[in-house]
Amino acid sequence: MNRSNSGANLPTLRSHNAALVLDLLRVAGECGISRLELAERTGLTPQAVSKITARLRAEGLATDAGHRASTGGKPRTVLRLVPDAGYAVGMHLDRDELTVVLVDLAGAVAASRTAPLDFGAPADEVVAVAAYAVAAVRDGGAQSVDLPVLGVGVAVPGPLDHRGGVLHRVTGFPQWDGYPLRDALAARTGLPVVVDKDTNAAALGLALRAAGAGDFAYLHLGTGLGAGLVLGGGLHRGARTGAGEFGHQTVQLDGPVCSCGGRGCIEALCLAAVARGDVAEAARVLGTGAANLVGLLDIDRVMLGGRTVAADPDAYVRGVRAVIDERARLGGIDAPVPVTAAGGGDRPVAEGAAQLVLAPLFGRVAGADVGGADGGAVLVP
Repeated sequence: MNRSNSGANLPTLRSHNAALVLDLLRVAGECGISRLELAERTGLTPQAVSKITARLRAEGLATDAGHRASTGGKPRTVLRLVPDAGYAVGMHLDRDELTVVLVDLAGAVAASRTAPLDFGAPADEVVAVAAYAVAAVRDGGAQSVDLPVLGVGVAVPGPLDHRGGVLHRVTGFPQWDGYPLRDALAARTGLPVVVDKDTNAAALGLALRAAGAGDFAYLHLGTGLGAGLVLGGGLHRGARTGAGEFGHQTVQLDGPVCSCGGRGCIEALCLAAVARGDVAEAARVLGTGAANLVGLLDIDRVMLGGRTVAADPDAYVRGVRAVIDERARLGGIDAPVPVTAAGGGDRPVAEGAAQLVLAPLFGRVAGADVGGADGGAVLVP
């Protein structure tokens, strides 16, 4: 995060062990979890767990959730996370629309806002609109109370540098090249800001929400087409945050010109079919790219999302699955990967953007500005 800005003061979260405990409290939900279970699942000593939970309670992050019968001795005290101890703002800056949500520590949406956006307007004007939306959603969720907002996660079309929060030549909007979005929005809001690609944000949110999802690709079809990849238990960004430029696979050498400057890209072919109202063809093209990805990465699942998919999810799931199944049959594979719709239109992107801020608190993500050679990996259940 941009450490030059002050967010909520949560000193306990600097501890890796405390993050492990806090994450187990998050996963346990309202039912809670006992100290003994925390010790068993983390490998920490009961004494260490007692010290950590005492600090979490003192800082208002954890509280009692009743008692549970014990196999011997007195009943165990059960602890749970306090969701409203902290919030994050998640924002999706799409080419024509802005979606912003206020999310608590448990991932529940406390407030949301959607408005038209002209991403082609001067950058400073777009940032001013974004800053206003942050203030509006904070006010909408606060109900006149000063909520502890930890930061703002921003999801935008790529390519970009997620560590520095700097945009590159966004397809169709080259004027954003080199713009320091993270620092500009942080200056406007007074909050720490994290920036990542829209598809990465959505994949992060889906990975944290679906335990045991394994390796999967999230394909987002809206005003453009991209992918978020979760591989080997981590969000795969690539060394230059360039992974997932799914829409710019060339599948027709003499095809139509794409907005990226190439020819025959999946995005150009798919969006052309959408514009004609030919959902079956759009799904077939999308399925062709998905099958290429499955064959290349041997992933466990394909998830579809975005406004265009949300308009007819069954048709897109059916069409993509048909292509993948046929490719698997030709390859002698008995169990092709499942295809599902993420649902929610653009909301998963905004909610995933909020997790860019929250997930590190639970030990789930390398900090956006201190990621490793893989570009920063999220640890998933």
